[in-house]
Amino acid sequence: MPIERGLQYLRHMQRVTLKNLPMPLEKTDKWKKENPDENTIKSIMSRKGPISRNSLPPYGIDPIQAEGRLPWILTVPKEPYYEGVEEARQYLPISLRTLQRLIDLRRINPDKPVDLPVLCNTKLFSIQPDQRQFGLQLTDEGADLFSTPINLEIQWVASELAIAAIERCGGVLTTRYFDPISLSALVDAKKFFERGEPIPRCDTPPINAIEYYTDPKQRGYLANPDLIREERQRLAQKYGYKLPDSSKLSPLYHLRKDPRQIFYGLEPGWLINLKDQTILKPTDNKYQTFYHS
Repeated sequence: MPIERGLQYLRHMQRVTLKNLPMPLEKTDKWKKENPDENTIKSIMSRKGPISRNSLPPYGIDPIQAEGRLPWILTVPKEPYYEGVEEARQYLPISLRTLQRLIDLRRINPDKPVDLPVLCNTKLFSIQPDQRQFGLQLTDEGADLFSTPINLEIQWVASELAIAAIERCGGVLTTRYFDPISLSALVDAKKFFERGEPIPRCDTPPINAIEYYTDPKQRGYLANPDLIREERQRLAQKYGYKLPDSSKLSPLYHLRKDPRQIFYGLEPGWLINLKDQTILKPTDNKYQTFYHS
């Protein structure tokens, strides 16, 4: 972990003491007796010219040891393994066991599509987009207990076993990306509508996530539907179950969002008035082009 490595480096760093402070305020006889290398320090500094703050080594570094070399931590400009850590996307876990329990307790209606707003309305998940949290991750814990067909839209899937557990029951799984602005509207839809702002359009995934959301194996929402059907058959043969007839399923299981759409049944650019229970739609062509391009 980066924190443990940083603490390990600090243990080997020199500590600030009276001996390695660059300019003591006063030099008593006692201080001179306890610091016999004072003349050596003066000789080193005299070769560098007048003593100033810039000519002295950093605090905590012995001037004698700093002659000709500095600790590697001051010479290496940066640590490469920290690159990308602050940009990493985080996903809160939700297990199949928890999902089945929410269905059994009727906190989720499996007859309707289940997406991020439905899961956040259970008040079990607190997603904070400003903390680099981009949604929920489905884990395969309780895969053998899951038994309800469901149309689930999730942001990340931990393994193909979780996908197989959903599709074995006749369900449909889709992995979907939401940008931070769209997430702020989805995690608390009522609060967002009360602000009186138009529904934002969802941006495309970043470059390092395009491959995941276009992969049919991950059931990405940007993947080719024909390739997804082939992957469903392959996964069924691998885990030994038979896919149900899609023609007998409810139309809700075939319901999908547009790549720019974040709410089911609501288009980007619409403004929802909860008080009057009305929907205001943009009429200008430039706004319609902006929200649907």
